[in-house]
Amino acid sequence: MSDLLDPLFGDPAVDGIFSPAATVATMVEVEVALAEASASLGIIPAPAADVIRATASADRIDLAALAGDAAKAGNLAIPLLRQLKATIAPASAEAAEWLHWGATSQDLLDTTLVLQLRRAGATIVDRTRRAAGRAAALAEEHAGTPMAGRTWLQQGAPTSFGLVMAGHAEALKRCGTRLVTGLAQAAVVQLGGSVGTLAAFGERGPDLAKALGNRLALAAAPPWHSHRDRLAEVATALGILAGAHGKLGRDVGLWSQTELGEVHEGTGGGSSAMPQKRNPISAAVAIAAAARAPGLVATMLGAMPQEHQRSLGLWPAEWATLPELTRLVAGSARAVEEIASGLVVDEAQMAANLAAGQGLLFAEALAVALTGPLGPGPARAAVGALVEATRGSGRTLREVAASDMTVRRHLDAGALERVFDPSSQLGAVRRLIQDG
Repeated sequence: MSDLLDPLFGDPAVDGIFSPAATVATMVEVEVALAEASASLGIIPAPAADVIRATASADRIDLAALAGDAAKAGNLAIPLLRQLKATIAPASAEAAEWLHWGATSQDLLDTTLVLQLRRAGATIVDRTRRAAGRAAALAEEHAGTPMAGRTWLQQGAPTSFGLVMAGHAEALKRCGTRLVTGLAQAAVVQLGGSVGTLAAFGERGPDLAKALGNRLALAAAPPWHSHRDRLAEVATALGILAGAHGKLGRDVGLWSQTELGEVHEGTGGGSSAMPQKRNPISAAVAIAAAARAPGLVATMLGAMPQEHQRSLGLWPAEWATLPELTRLVAGSARAVEEIASGLVVDEAQMAANLAAGQGLLFAEALAVALTGPLGPGPARAAVGALVEATRGSGRTLREVAASDMTVRRHLDAGALERVFDPSSQLGAVRRLIQDG
């Protein structure tokens, strides 16, 4: 994601979590916690841990040098540890030597990523929950607001705007819960040493993993260096959530078309050439994220079959991918919250669209009303003939039906009125919204 486009497609809070400075700060946090946990078990001298805690500072890391050295070392951990030791050594050369003792680069990098995911995920989940809550409020507010239901981009039958928004609210809730579950599964410390045996710590290795996890509020588990299912689960949950965000964005974009005009974003964008434009910018952000996320998820899934105890290439494939995916979905979560919070609903335009199309979207309702006296097959055939008679006639389906002898024989004026009243064709909408 280009820095120039971060404000459009990202979320400042989450972008900050994955910034170079914040990433380094989290890495230092992990190393200090490891030193303290090791000292608590007598694995390294307590005075060494004290010095590490007092002198290991992310503020003293040269980020430009770190990036350059990482290109030579193959990862960020090696040059970071070199710089950290250089900041600790003036206070105690011995303490500097105890930094990172018994751990490996992947222990540091994976644990850092897990912490970043937890922090970023909390923001994404909060935004999604707020969007779901606002969508649910719109569902209640507009439970009885009729609008054209559309299938294959064509008017189908009346529905209610409230029911449509209830569907979005439920989808956002489900996807948020799915992400919470994935994040909880992934909140596990990584500590295994070179090949996952914790050999440098002897029998105390599992105890150290638990002590480190306690300091970082992470669960302890056997080393998972080349088992990436937890991270893949988070990636998949993020991808599904992006799809739900994109679905709302797509609907809002379609409803916002000039020819429909049923809703618009509270704060739309303009055009460099057309003064009248009020573009659905937040919808565009959500749709764009939904388009990009599947490729990033596929990369995470493709990186799962990692070789032996430590992977060549597949593990590094995750380094930029999962942060990018997380930041992308954070941006779509921000956009969806903005949509749901500021959506302006034009009930009059919804009613006007219902009246368009010669009233053919009431064909199903007419067939249902005739099913009692005629039976399902004959009723459908009769209405099909009326529909064909309506097309291109310049009359509405209601006018054609009112002049048909079969309809007049079985439906009085009041019954025909109800058939073509959108509010009478909303079925179980209110119960569906309440039960949801």
